[in-house]
Amino acid sequence: MSGDTLWRHRDFRLLWSGQTASQFGTFVGGTVLPVLAVMTLAATSLEMGLLTAAESAAFLLLGLPAGVWVDRMRRRPLMVRADLVRGLLLLTIPLAWWAGALTLVHLIVVAALVGACTVFFDIAYQSYLPSLVGREKLVDGNAKLQVSQSVANVGGPGLAGTLTHLLGAANALVTVGGSYLASAWFLRRIRTEEPPPAPQGQPGLRSQVAEGLRFVFTTPSLRAVTLCTASANLAGGMFTAVEVLFLTRELHLSSAGVGWLLACHGVGGVLGAVTAGRLLRRVGLVRAIWLVPLATWPAQLLVPLSEPDWRIAFTAVAFVVVGYGIIVYNVAQVSYRQTLCPDHLLGRMNASVRFIVWGVLPIGSLLGGVAGHWLGVSTTVWLCSAGTVLALLWVLLSPLRRTPDPVPPSARPIAG
Repeated sequence: MSGDTLWRHRDFRLLWSGQTASQFGTFVGGTVLPVLAVMTLAATSLEMGLLTAAESAAFLLLGLPAGVWVDRMRRRPLMVRADLVRGLLLLTIPLAWWAGALTLVHLIVVAALVGACTVFFDIAYQSYLPSLVGREKLVDGNAKLQVSQSVANVGGPGLAGTLTHLLGAANALVTVGGSYLASAWFLRRIRTEEPPPAPQGQPGLRSQVAEGLRFVFTTPSLRAVTLCTASANLAGGMFTAVEVLFLTRELHLSSAGVGWLLACHGVGGVLGAVTAGRLLRRVGLVRAIWLVPLATWPAQLLVPLSEPDWRIAFTAVAFVVVGYGIIVYNVAQVSYRQTLCPDHLLGRMNASVRFIVWGVLPIGSLLGGVAGHWLGVSTTVWLCSAGTVLALLWVLLSPLRRTPDPVPPSARPIAG
C-alpha cells in the first residue's frame, strides 16, 4: 500500500474502529461496575476488593497460556469471539437487574470472565496487526490505536458518569455491552486473508510457554524493555495506591480538583498518541525507546515538590509530560517488539511481556499501601517518583543505545 499513513487502508480502519469501540467499553465499564456495586448493591470495602481483583485476575492466571493459544489459532476470529462473549456477559447484568435478581456474586463472576476475554483480545490484536498492515506500517498503526486508548482513557470515565446519571448504573451497561458487539461487527467485516497459524508440532503447553519467555529474556533488548516497563509499572502501582491520598490530604484538593488533575495524564497521553508516529520517524524507533523516557519521565520528580498553593501546577505539568512520554514509549516499544519477533512467536512474546509488566501492578499497589501506612504519603510519593526515574537504567545501560532499527523478519510464518 502506498502513502505514509493507513487512512486509506479499509481493513485497518475497521480494526481501528473495533478497537476504539472495545476501548470505550473497557473504560466505561471499568467505572460503571464499581458504581453499580457501591450505590446499588451496597458493597463493602472487602467486596469491592474482590470485584477489583476479579477484573485483573486473568492477567496473572491466564496471561502466559493465553499466548500459546493465540499462536495456535487465527487471531481475528478469536478477537470476534472475545468481543461477542464480553458483550453478552455484560448484557446479563441489566437483565438480572430488571428481573430483580442482580447480586454481587453475579458482578464478580462477570468481571472475571470479561477480564479473561480481554486478555485474549489484547494479545490477539497486538499479534494480528503485523499481518494486517505489514511490519513497515507498525509505528503508524500502533500510534493510531494508541490514540483510541488515550481518548477512551480521558473520556470513558466522564461518559460513564453521564450514562449512569441519565440511565442508572445497570442500564448504562447496555451501552457497554453494545460497544463490544459493535467491535465484533467491525472486525467481522475485515477482508484481508489472515495466514494460517504456523504448525506447532507436538510440544506441550508448558514448553511453549517457556519458549515465549525464553525469547523475551534471551534477547537483550527485549529483556531491557520488559524490565524497564515492569519497573516503571511497579512504581506506578505504588503511586496509584497513594495518589488520591496525596492530592486530597497533602495538596488539599476537592474531588473535582482531583478529577481535573488526574485528567492531565490523559491529556498528555492523547498528545503523545497523536504525535508519536511523526516523532518516531524523526528520532528512530530504537532510539526513542530510551531517549523519550529520558527526556520525560524525570518530570515525575515534580510531584512530591508540589504544595497546596501555586505549586500544585508542578503536579499538573508532571502528569502531562510523563503521560506524553509513557504513550510515545509504549508505541515505540510495542512496534519494536512486533518488528523483532517472528510471527509464530508473536502471541507468546506479547503474552510473556504483558504477564510480567501487568503482573507487577497489584504488587506495586500493595507495596504502596504498606509504605504509605508506615512511611507516610509524602515519603511514598518520593519513593515512587524515584522508582520511575530509576526504571530508565534498564534501557540506558542496555545494548539499545547502540542498536539500529531492526529489519523486519519475514512475515511468512516459520515453523517452531
